[in-house]
Formats: sequence, structure tokens, C-alpha cells
Amino acid sequence: MPFIDAPDGTRLAYRRIGGGPPVVVVPGGPMQASSYLDDLVAVTPHVSYAMLDLRGTGDSAVPDDAGSYRCDRQVDDVEALRGHLGLERVGLLAHSAGAAVALLHAARHPGHVERLVLVCPSPRVVGLEITDADRRAVAEQRRAEPWFADAYAAFERVWAGTASDDDWTAITPFVHGRWDDAARARVERETLLRNEAAADEYYAEVPDPAATRDALARLEVPVLLVAGEHDVALPPRCAAEYAGLFRDATLVVVPGAGHFPWGDDPAAFAQALDG
Repeated sequence: MPFIDAPDGTRLAYRRIGGGPPVVVVPGGPMQASSYLDDLVAVTPHVSYAMLDLRGTGDSAVPDDAGSYRCDRQVDDVEALRGHLGLERVGLLAHSAGAAVALLHAARHPGHVERLVLVCPSPRVVGLEITDADRRAVAEQRRAEPWFADAYAAFERVWAGTASDDDWTAITPFVHGRWDDAARARVERETLLRNEAAADEYYAEVPDPAATRDALARLEVPVLLVAGEHDVALPPRCAAEYAGLFRDATLVVVPGAGHFPWGDDPAAFAQALDG
């Protein structure tokens, strides 16, 4: 496991997978160790990766300053890894909340980005609104699922603002294209890999979304946005609006997939990255 030192001295771990210039992977969660993305790597064996463990996750050190967990401050960590890899321009692949760091990096260092792959990206840093109606429309497509009634009732309480902790757990199936043993195991594994204290700080201060959108609109690199047909976190309609923020973006919606499309349809996901 190689390491680098972040600008503030925090020791950061990353993994090199494959030969050739790597795509730098920014994990989501927020603040999960990069190993939860091993299945993504497995279905795209032709791609070389540098898998970054964000500070305080995986094998990376816990920083002295908890405020450095903020997504905007972790841009410096990605930039440090790019320089360490000796790449003038780097491809970035980010999943979910990891898109916050990747997009802020692209906005701040446009000349150092070669391409972006955004997998079910969080809309927080670009200020994209996802309404309850958007999520409801996607959730209602799952009525034939055996778990639907209980999960949808919990979602109704979430929308009403009366949800308990158990309700937030009960809606978990809506994040997955298939709620099976593999999905349950994924959820259990990810819970163990997440730094909860760091996650609380991640979005503590988000730069002005309008300024970020303006910077991304000027970005002259290809962008691939991969969404899941059944992802309540980023419904397809919202994913299309998200892709429209960029000059050169391709949107791929994986049929039947949720927030983890490489697990729901590995072949379709790999095909999207091939393109």
C-alpha cells in the first residue's frame, strides 16, 4: 500500500490497480474506505485505477484538524495525489458523495483534469434540487417488490418529516436495484467502512453552488454521468439535469439499477465506461 503526505502532513493511502496512467477514484459514503468500490474495479479490469482512501478512512491517517474532513478542503488531497502520480492531467472517477470532492477539484484545477466519470453523483455542491415528487416517482416503480409496502410506508414518514431512525433504515431497499443477499451484505460492509464523525463534517461548509456550476460549465473535458433507473438518490430526470451543467456530457441510465449500478448490472456499467 503506497502512501503520500497531504499538504497539511496527513498520511494518505492509495492503491494502484492495473498498469498505465491511472484514473483517480474518489469514494463516496460520504467518508467510506475505498475498498467498498472493489466490485466496481472488478467489473472494469481494463481500467487502471489509483484508489484513494480519503483522510480518516481505510489505511489513511486521521487528521489533526477535524475540519479538514470538509469536502472542499479534501480537494488538496486529490491534487497532491495527482502530482505524486506525475500526471499533468488526470481522469477522476467519483461515486455518490465523492463527486463533491471531484467536482470541486475540477472547478479549482480545470487544467489538471482530463475527464470525469460521475457515478450516481451527489447534487449537493451544484445545488441541484431533488424533490420528494422526484423520489416518489422512482420509488413507486418498485410496487411489485415484496418489501415495497413497509419500505414505502417508511418513505412516507420521511417525506412527512416524522421519520424515526428505523424508518431511515427501512427505506434502504430503494437505493438498490435488487434487494437481495448481495445488497444486504454490501450495506453491512459499508457500515463498517464508514467514518461517521468524518461524514458529519463532510458537508459542513459547501462553496457557493452557483459559482461551482459556472466553473463546471466552462470545463472543456468529457464527462460521463452514470445513473441508475431506480436510484432515489439521483432519479433519472435529475441526472439529465445534472448532465446538462457540462459542455460535453454523456448520460447513461442503467436499466433496473440503483445507486450501485456496477453491482446491479456489471455488463451495462462496464459498457458505459468503455464508451
